Amino acid sequence: MRLSLSFTYPSVFESMKPLKTKQFNFEKFKVAFLLALILNIANTLDSSAQTRKYFSQFNQLQSYFNPALTGYEGSIVRGLVRNQWTGFEGAPQTYFLSAELDPMEMQGEKDAALLGNTAAGLNLIHDNFGPFRQTEMLLSYGARVRISRTTNLRMGVAANYSSVRLDGNNLTTEQANDPTVNAFVNQYANMQILDFNFGLALTHQNYYFAYGIQNVASGRVNRGDVFIDKKPFVNIFQTGFRQAVSSQFTVLTNFIYRMQSDLPSNFEANIRLLMMDKFWVGAGHRVSYANSYQVGFLMSNIRFGYAYEMPVSKSYLIPNPTHEFMVSFYLFRKGGVNSEAGTLIW
Repeated sequence: MRLSLSFTYPSVFESMKPLKTKQFNFEKFKVAFLLALILNIANTLDSSAQTRKYFSQFNQLQSYFNPALTGYEGSIVRGLVRNQWTGFEGAPQTYFLSAELDPMEMQGEKDAALLGNTAAGLNLIHDNFGPFRQTEMLLSYGARVRISRTTNLRMGVAANYSSVRLDGNNLTTEQANDPTVNAFVNQYANMQILDFNFGLALTHQNYYFAYGIQNVASGRVNRGDVFIDKKPFVNIFQTGFRQAVSSQFTVLTNFIYRMQSDLPSNFEANIRLLMMDKFWVGAGHRVSYANSYQVGFLMSNIRFGYAYEMPVSKSYLIPNPTHEFMVSFYLFRKGGVNSEAGTLIW
């Protein structure tokens, strides 16, 4: 008997069996239902972490998914808060903070995005979901080679350090006196994992194509209370396009496709209309799971974004909406977000 801790926190949890609660009433059922989705106590030979982070505004977190895109939008600081299933007790919450630095831009070069050779980034993510508290820190480095007047070939690597805390006070079990589960009941367990990501990208001001790999070491470099044997190997494909339809309107589209061994493949798409280089409206779809509606605006070197997400189809069991708030600050861009090369936002 092994403990299989499966924590996906998207708008859906796949391949998980509900747990029995010690006492059934309506108020406690809501908490128990979420824990049942998060925890799967089953007879398995391997214990693995089923994780997949979803963001409606995934186009704003390019370097998190692929280190090759570090510095693609220049030197920038971002913050994002995601409150999933608002109004549901114990629902997941995510806090994201990142900083990307382009040395060439720091020196005041006019075309740093094309002429620069390197960029570095730091991504921090903290999650609260059910009995888990997870903090991730990614240190990324991107190098690029100019292959034409407007196009770069990029490569990037990232070191990913994760700290996961399990609150055993929130665990219940289907089988009494299970020795594996009892090792964690009514106490805390802490685990640290070191892993690596890798990515390649072809970038232009008006389009990009990127392929990234997450969890290259499958989470086997770890220490502490090892309640996760491995992390899944993840392949990520990203692309985006910008097309000016007039001097006042630009259409932006972004796509992401993820393949993961322990979960079904996932496809998401966003489309937005940028008006007068000042504000945008848009919509997104996570196939079979959620629709999102987005608005945002630009003010000098600051960019604000908001997304309202509603679950659909396979997510019908938890119909509560999700809210995302994002703010970005361009550090060294002269003349604000409107440079001579145009407004580079995704």
